[in-house]
Amino acid sequence: MIAWLRRFPPSDLAAWRTADLWPDVGAAAAVTVLSIPQGLAYAMLAGLPPAMGLYASILPAILGGLFRSSRHVVAGPTNALSLLVGTAVAGAAARTGASPVELAATLALVVGVIQMAAGALRLGALVDYLSNAVVLGYITGAAVLIAVGQLQYVTNTPMAGVDVFHRLASWLRGLDHADPRALALSIGTVAGILALRRVSKRIPGALVAIVVGVGLCMVFDLHAKGIRTIADIAPVPATLPGFTLPSLEWVSLLLPAAVATTVLSLVESGAVARSIASRTGDRIDPSMEFIGQGLANVAAAVNGGYPVSGSLGRSMANWRSGARTRLAGPIGGVFVALVVLVAGPLVDHTPLASLAGILLVLAGDLVEVPRIRLTMKSGGGDIAAFLVTLVGAWVFELDKAIYLGVVVSLVLFLRRARLITVVPLVVDADHHLREAAEDGAPTRTCSAVRILHVEGSLFFGAASELQEDLDEVLVDTSVRVLILRLKRCQGLDVTTAEVLRSVLEAMRRDGRHLVLVGMRPPVMARMEALGLVEAFGRENLFPTEPGWFVAMDRAVHHALGLVGDHEADCPLHGYLAERRE
Repeated sequence: MIAWLRRFPPSDLAAWRTADLWPDVGAAAAVTVLSIPQGLAYAMLAGLPPAMGLYASILPAILGGLFRSSRHVVAGPTNALSLLVGTAVAGAAARTGASPVELAATLALVVGVIQMAAGALRLGALVDYLSNAVVLGYITGAAVLIAVGQLQYVTNTPMAGVDVFHRLASWLRGLDHADPRALALSIGTVAGILALRRVSKRIPGALVAIVVGVGLCMVFDLHAKGIRTIADIAPVPATLPGFTLPSLEWVSLLLPAAVATTVLSLVESGAVARSIASRTGDRIDPSMEFIGQGLANVAAAVNGGYPVSGSLGRSMANWRSGARTRLAGPIGGVFVALVVLVAGPLVDHTPLASLAGILLVLAGDLVEVPRIRLTMKSGGGDIAAFLVTLVGAWVFELDKAIYLGVVVSLVLFLRRARLITVVPLVVDADHHLREAAEDGAPTRTCSAVRILHVEGSLFFGAASELQEDLDEVLVDTSVRVLILRLKRCQGLDVTTAEVLRSVLEAMRRDGRHLVLVGMRPPVMARMEALGLVEAFGRENLFPTEPGWFVAMDRAVHHALGLVGDHEADCPLHGYLAERRE
């Protein structure tokens, strides 16, 4: 316990120095410049009051920064996650009539609890089984959905429909009524941000766009002329939210979406943490990342926010701006709180068309053309995973698209991973047992005794593969004794035990024998519990013993005794003679 506490993230603050303060403050200021426009835009993307995006950038950034293993990752709302949250909350609100704000807070609480439980159970490596092609497909699909969803604000026209195709068709039908002022604001925002990036990537283009949009709206009174602003959705108060416990009434309804949100949040956070750690040399503890991200989501739930993740843009800005310690993230959260208190009402004048322009740029950033090209060149499995998840994000609800991606990842894993390996053992020219190889070296086998080396996990997923390999031996009626070497096998469940039992019975019906050798104590204990020891008979079982191939020698001697006279120059006799010398 003491050793674990020493690894607990805040313990590294003992090395904090006064000289670290100003670099951390400078990095926090840079992150705040990104957090304000992104928080507003992402909350709008989720169909929630814009203030919730700001609130989700305060306490989650503070707790997430303190309690995760990465000292640079900043927790907060992200675009793909906000889109998933918006879909889940809208569906639940339509079914229950509950407030989207209340549902979003409950969703954040459930996500946080699941993430902390996963971290406590040391399940951090599980997200590695979600393939990069699946994540890329989901993110690319979400980028298209984000862009299509903003078109209604770009032209200030209504949009109907559920899936991306119907929404796009309805928007095209209403283009005759497009508002040229809204269109000019959106196009100007996109052009301005891209132009500023060409000048310097350090210029906060999104924040500049909001300031310009607010200025134009106030100077030309655009709101009175039909341009919608944040105030039309929900005004941003100049106060911070109080602490409240979200309602637990809708937990069961939100649980499927919460699991999908958890997966996406952890995949995003893990990818960001590993990306920065590869540049800084920091060690990342995936399970501690789970705990830190879970605390950030619980903080969002009780303090006016909605589900958050590790933000790539803000985390990279934090690192590139020279943050030295994990205090930079919490300081940034405090800065966002100060902005809300000082300039909250001023944010109300932000045109939705300007926010739509910001989101169009951010959606474009999500489409990683080089990675897509690489994936499309990599082979059938990755291509299929990418395309299935991409289309799934457009056709299904986004939480179901996540589950589809997980299923695709598991299928690809099972196809590519050989769960169990079965290799014949042969006698070489020096009378040694070795694995059969295709190197052309002379080897010999005994016609009556076949020896197979089995390696892998003896669980239900490998049962059919084991059965197929053993069936190849069963059809060879010249084999009188089959020896299975299980020294490098782990586990044993009911399914694989039944495979061994069925092969044993099939060989006995023909007067043949099955011998097992090299079992380690845990495997022997499982065999005892599953009745295999009694079925085989202890005389046919040779557990592992101290010494190289000692148990194998005894098994071979036993097998030769079972077959009697069969070959005058049986290579196994030469093997045993060499071993005795």
